[in-house]
Amino acid sequence: MSKVDLVRRPMPKQEPAERVRNFDEVALGYPAELAREEAARCLTCKKPGCVDGCPVGIDIPGFLGSVAAGDFGAAIRTVKQTNALPAVCGRVCPQEEQCERNCVLGKKGDPLAIGRLERFVADREAQEGPGQPPPLPPPNGRAIAVVGSGPAGITVAADLALRGYAVTMFEALHEAGGVLTYGIPEFRLPKAIVRREVDYVRSLGVELRLDFVVGKTRTIERLQESFDAIFVGAGAGLPWFLEIPGENLNGVYSANEYLTRCNLMRGFRFPAFDTPLKRSARVAVFGGGNVAMDSARTALRLGADEVHIVYRRSKAELPARAEEAENAEEEGVIFDYLTLPVRLIGERGWLTGIECRRMELGEPDASGRRRPVEIPGSEFVMAMDASVCAIGNSPNPLIPMTTPGLEVGKRGNIVADDDTGRTSRERVWAGGDVVTGAATVISAMGAGRRAARSIHEALSGQAAP
Repeated sequence: MSKVDLVRRPMPKQEPAERVRNFDEVALGYPAELAREEAARCLTCKKPGCVDGCPVGIDIPGFLGSVAAGDFGAAIRTVKQTNALPAVCGRVCPQEEQCERNCVLGKKGDPLAIGRLERFVADREAQEGPGQPPPLPPPNGRAIAVVGSGPAGITVAADLALRGYAVTMFEALHEAGGVLTYGIPEFRLPKAIVRREVDYVRSLGVELRLDFVVGKTRTIERLQESFDAIFVGAGAGLPWFLEIPGENLNGVYSANEYLTRCNLMRGFRFPAFDTPLKRSARVAVFGGGNVAMDSARTALRLGADEVHIVYRRSKAELPARAEEAENAEEEGVIFDYLTLPVRLIGERGWLTGIECRRMELGEPDASGRRRPVEIPGSEFVMAMDASVCAIGNSPNPLIPMTTPGLEVGKRGNIVADDDTGRTSRERVWAGGDVVTGAATVISAMGAGRRAARSIHEALSGQAAP
């Protein structure tokens, strides 16, 4: 019996001192030989826990076996049977909390680099030229409207197009991709890759209509006159603020605005793109998730001298992916743990400082993390000329406000069944961040797959395969 290989192959990436001066992708991807070596570590378990941990159910041992054998075409075909966005998921999904967490190799060594290999096969396909889309069944005469072109919407559109439905995807912005386009920076997810994945879905016959604001351009009720079913995957684009004094000062941003200006509107390429972003010398980012890391690392690349992550808990509770926090630390982001902003200070309408209070950790709260407790008399002021609030988002209220009979939760989220995506309104399904609030790309895709299956069963009277 051959010795089990417990060591993961590292992925090449730009050096920190170099990458903070550009918006090029940080991780460079596996070369072919390294990918084959990593894939060959797979133990091909009889009951692969990695598949159970994947929200879209990719045949992980199957695609890894093809990579190890050097048949990269077979590998990407296997992945695309259940995942319409492999190049995206291979870059931004928290595999360490999902498929890789269940990898048997992780019990004694490093789990298999499943996400990196998914990225590899998707990028390899792109390097070799656009592949042929899978054969499509004959049209079944049914029409589906998909509201939003983010991860959930793209997944529903692809799955239903492959079942013979005429699918139209409506996007409010001038580019498709949803949060993949406006929310995730170029250095983590190049927009050319998002466009490539969207083009693949369009190659399946999906029609894409941009600059179409459902709830304003046309309501859900009006769309129901032309479509047999509607899936709402409009995301969560309404930012939360701390609701502390001074949030109306200039230099105070939500992460939504800050990242949208830079990503969707190409602010990082000013003046080639007419989206100015004021260069700030000292930037504080409130929050500890992936969006906070994206905002902080963006601020560095825009020329800030000093960038701080201000987080009210400790490093152990940080919700961001370990890889993203590590990249931020390598690049020089300063982490102020157990720190709570309580007041924004300004002069002549511009932010000049942030009053903070020290925290300590108490008993666990409902999330299972230890509750942060303020330390009386511990106030201090940090000199800052910009702040970015990255503490979460809710869905935009436009669709619920204009759709009678659509049940909505406390935070403005559309209420939908976990297993099917069905809402309280007949022939309307929903999934992704518009239901859960801001979450991961792959969880939105998982919701999209479940909704597509439910829509097919409802319209065809047949159980989906």
